[in-house]
Amino acid sequence: MSMKKHLSMTLPAALVGWFLMPGMPAEAAAPLASQYHVVTVRSAPSGAHTMLGGTVVPLKEVSFSAQMPGRVEFIAGVEGDWFDKGTILVALDDDDLLAKRRAAYAQYLKAQAGLRNSRVQYTRQVYSGSAMESENSGMAIPKMFDRYMTRPFSGVIGADNPEVTRRAQIWAQGTQIDSAKASVMEVLASLQELDAKLRDTKTIAPFTGTIVQKHVEVGDTVQPGMPLLQFADIRHLQIKVDVPARLMPGVKSGMTIPAKLDVGDTHIETRVAQIFPMADPQRHTVTVKLDLPANAPGGPGMYAEVMIPDVTSPVEQLPTIPRSAIIWRGSLPAVYVVASGSNLELRMIRLGGESMGENAVKVLSGLQVGERIVTNPPTGLSGGAWKQNSANPAGNP
Repeated sequence: MSMKKHLSMTLPAALVGWFLMPGMPAEAAAPLASQYHVVTVRSAPSGAHTMLGGTVVPLKEVSFSAQMPGRVEFIAGVEGDWFDKGTILVALDDDDLLAKRRAAYAQYLKAQAGLRNSRVQYTRQVYSGSAMESENSGMAIPKMFDRYMTRPFSGVIGADNPEVTRRAQIWAQGTQIDSAKASVMEVLASLQELDAKLRDTKTIAPFTGTIVQKHVEVGDTVQPGMPLLQFADIRHLQIKVDVPARLMPGVKSGMTIPAKLDVGDTHIETRVAQIFPMADPQRHTVTVKLDLPANAPGGPGMYAEVMIPDVTSPVEQLPTIPRSAIIWRGSLPAVYVVASGSNLELRMIRLGGESMGENAVKVLSGLQVGERIVTNPPTGLSGGAWKQNSANPAGNP
């Protein structure tokens, strides 16, 4: 039993050794290239591109400066701290303004009292006033004399018109009401002005973001126009680049443009978000902003390169390969090329920089259209060893 079992286990190994004996033709061994997925290099039209340097900037950024003179009493945090919309970021000393507001409020109360008094006097003049001044003041005998002697004789001889005089007195009391109203409005304007100045002593976050740079510290004395801090929302980033006017025909709003970030030479796809309507009169460039994807590395202020298409250059056909076929030898890209007889060759290539979507890229040199390459090559695959085994599977010299 043990002898039979031993023979049955060694027989397959002997058969394999017989098939791989010297003199066995190469076609008898299975081609190793068939173990992996192989694609054919295709072509795609490509025009010339110009590489331009740009800067990563936040989508929202504001620079706060002092609107009022005073001493810095409060700063909410330091660079990198996040704050919600409506949070007070910087506060200045406002004791002087508060004192002025209390004085203005006292004037407001005084003006309100004058307005109420003028209304009362107007009502008294309408319902119980007299055209004769002595009937509105004095003792009983002068009032009686004016009522029964002076007023009738004044009307008879044409020296006075009591009705017109009464109307004039009522009108005068009405102008007192208007004057009192104007005084109230003037004091209210002073209060509103002081309230606006009090608001200017506080810097409030207009959106959720972070402090990116501080220019003052608690205790500093500032004057109007002095910078306080910079505030930005760095969750959404853009690339700001100045494009020469001659290249602008190839840039359209919403189009996709390849870019490379300075962080690890990361290649990404950006979208044109904004094109400034006017070129710089000195540099003759147009500012363009491109949206970065949400997961892009880096931060504001970093360097980036953008490939702007040049529509004035002729179009040529370039090889196009999937990104999954590229392997990196240090900083050099390479691919495994399937040669004749299922041999593999590790070949260095030069990428064109222009992406064809998320899964393909153009090649400037190192490949020809129609050649076959391996996609998703396994880690540690050696092109030289594979080529030798495939070309001489039996080990013949």
